[in-house]
Amino acid sequence: MGLPTFKLEYIWLDGYKPEPNLRGKTKIVEKAPKSLEDLDLWGFDGSSTMQAEGHSSDCVLKPVGLYPDCTRKNAYIVMCEVLLPNGEPHPTNHRAGIIDDPDLWVGLEQEYFFWKDGKPLGFPSDGQPSIPQGPYYTGVGYKYMGDVARGIAEEHIDITREAGINLEGINAEVAKGQWEYQVFAKGARKICDDMWVSRFLLIRLAEKYGLDIELHCKPVKGDWNGSGMHLNFSTKFMREKGGKPYFESLMAMFDKMKNEHIAAYGPDNHLRLTGLHETQSIDKFNYGVANRGASIRIPHSFVKNDAYRGYLEDRRPNSQADPYKIVERLTQTLKLVPEA
Repeated sequence: MGLPTFKLEYIWLDGYKPEPNLRGKTKIVEKAPKSLEDLDLWGFDGSSTMQAEGHSSDCVLKPVGLYPDCTRKNAYIVMCEVLLPNGEPHPTNHRAGIIDDPDLWVGLEQEYFFWKDGKPLGFPSDGQPSIPQGPYYTGVGYKYMGDVARGIAEEHIDITREAGINLEGINAEVAKGQWEYQVFAKGARKICDDMWVSRFLLIRLAEKYGLDIELHCKPVKGDWNGSGMHLNFSTKFMREKGGKPYFESLMAMFDKMKNEHIAAYGPDNHLRLTGLHETQSIDKFNYGVANRGASIRIPHSFVKNDAYRGYLEDRRPNSQADPYKIVERLTQTLKLVPEA
């Protein structure tokens, strides 16, 4: 009889720019972990991930999240922060700088393309589809959906929720081969950890179908939508009290800090935020009720009975952005507006 075997997939973010990639390696242990306290620090070669020089290549993985992995027998995914050998956060570790407010509730809408042979899944080998974008959004039928994408998106629901991540929904998006899923969590670090793990599960799942997941915000030129990662957020104050004066002060601060937000909202966003395809221009800031072309979309429920209470949607973050950077910027801006 062999030794008991449990697989721990330690995953982390590398040092590539403009945004990091996911990395992972498997640790075999003989006892199932029940909590983070059961997980050891581990090391890796940072010179191979743009996080260290070859003459001093050691980096340290600190477990910060534990997720069941139903795709492997006796397996878990371990979300990690990267530390320097002296125990301090690595310069690429943006998670460590987040103000971890448990009362910040965030929903992220992750758009992406299924990608094969250098183009979106379903695009012809030469040129572009004869049917322009439009019927693909929430569509049905082989000529719009193909025969693989929906099955992968459905499988991703199951394995992500089995991991304990609150994936709330999926839908086919406006461009052919483009899909979206939504993740909600309470807590600034929790939403970022969950989104990165959900991305890892999707990217790894696509491997067995011979596909990649393309997260670039504008991978197809022409009259095709780009990909965003809309940021839905609320604080305890916004949910319970709110009010028009606070809302107007918050929007004024978002306007003042628009360049800082854009810097955190993902690379090449100028290709996506053009003022077309339901976006506001990258150099402008505006807001409006149910306005999908605004920087901040205000739900009807927010302004009902002039309460100005609930959640708001920032439509500017793009699909490739690092959730840690997005939420770090959001928490910093929220702290600048007094809740009174």
